[in-house]
Amino acid sequence: MVVKTFFNALLAGIALGIAGTVNLSVENRVVGAFLFGFGLFWILCYDFKLYTGAVGYWILQGWKFLSYGGTLLIILLGNFAGTSFLGWVIRHTRLENVVERANALCLPKMQDEMLSLFLLSFLCGILMYLAVETFRSSRPDIFRVLMVFLCVSIFILAGFEHCIANMYYFAAAGQIHPLSMKCLAVMVVGNGVGGMFLPLMDRVR
Repeated sequence: MVVKTFFNALLAGIALGIAGTVNLSVENRVVGAFLFGFGLFWILCYDFKLYTGAVGYWILQGWKFLSYGGTLLIILLGNFAGTSFLGWVIRHTRLENVVERANALCLPKMQDEMLSLFLLSFLCGILMYLAVETFRSSRPDIFRVLMVFLCVSIFILAGFEHCIANMYYFAAAGQIHPLSMKCLAVMVVGNGVGGMFLPLMDRVR
């Protein structure tokens, strides 16, 4: 079970890495943001394991809260492995423009305040839960698919922070070091709190 979860999380990391590469390869920000949605759509269709797609359900686990937390840790490690692998692959290709854009994207994140990173990650977590929960619902297919691409496009264009996408950007930029890892840790927490926000609100309203 652990190995299978890790492997599916690694595949999710690779999927987001490919989506991130496309996002950095196009000139038009709106087109790039929309195409990035391919990564989450692929993950949801094939039931890969993505931290930001799973963490929102942590608060609903009841007595399984601790064991689910362990599963989330495995998913996070698998996502990191997958994005790191894709970042290494891209850095060893002729796609220098992707590496340069990844570096330009990462520098402002590392210069940002930790509170800012947390709040931007919190907002992204809300959108990720909304995308996943809508996709899993019984609503019409066109609505389910549209929400996936809309939520992803919105978080990118708004400048919100997605910890797994940023794992790829940091890896592609060659910026894996203590400062970037600190930023990623804040994003992981922010995405987690944001992901659990809507299900918590559903419980209290």
